[in-house]
Amino acid sequence: MNLDDEDLFRDAMGDVTPLKNCANTQWLRAPSPKAPRAPQESDEQENFLTRGYLDIVPLTTPLEFKVEGVQQGVLDKLRLGKYPPEASLNLLRQPVETCRQALFSFMRQANKHGLRNLLIIHGKGRDDESHANIVRSYVARWLPEFAEVQTFCTAQPKDGGAGALYVGLRKTEQARLENRERHAKHSR
Repeated sequence: MNLDDEDLFRDAMGDVTPLKNCANTQWLRAPSPKAPRAPQESDEQENFLTRGYLDIVPLTTPLEFKVEGVQQGVLDKLRLGKYPPEASLNLLRQPVETCRQALFSFMRQANKHGLRNLLIIHGKGRDDESHANIVRSYVARWLPEFAEVQTFCTAQPKDGGAGALYVGLRKTEQARLENRERHAKHSR
């Protein structure tokens, strides 16, 4: 049986009647081209970032942190913006709980993709009790809770100044392995 496309179309559309009044017809959106989200993997952790009472960091105090064992030169280079951010997170004008969830998710994704240098924009209020400074204080409290965070410091003015932080993450095990292999090839 060799039917052309027109005959197939007429056969499929044979019992369809045209719409009489198209002015009151509502068209549905086309389905999203994105694949549906896969169910969350079992290794995903619950958000462990602390809530509750917070000591607000005064605006005059620059935010800075480094884990023991990280050289001061690494923090100095980070402070000078010598490590360009590979990803950024904007927390401006977000409720604190939304910021908490967004930061947790952002850090998990950054670690999953092997990123090393991040920019987190938290904003800066005019006084110590402003919402932006509360978010700033929470971010300074939350970042050290991540095992992968080695350093963070206030960003350069071009990247947000006192309203943003540069964050340095430790290398993933995969990156360490690749680095060893690369240097082993050079030493032969």
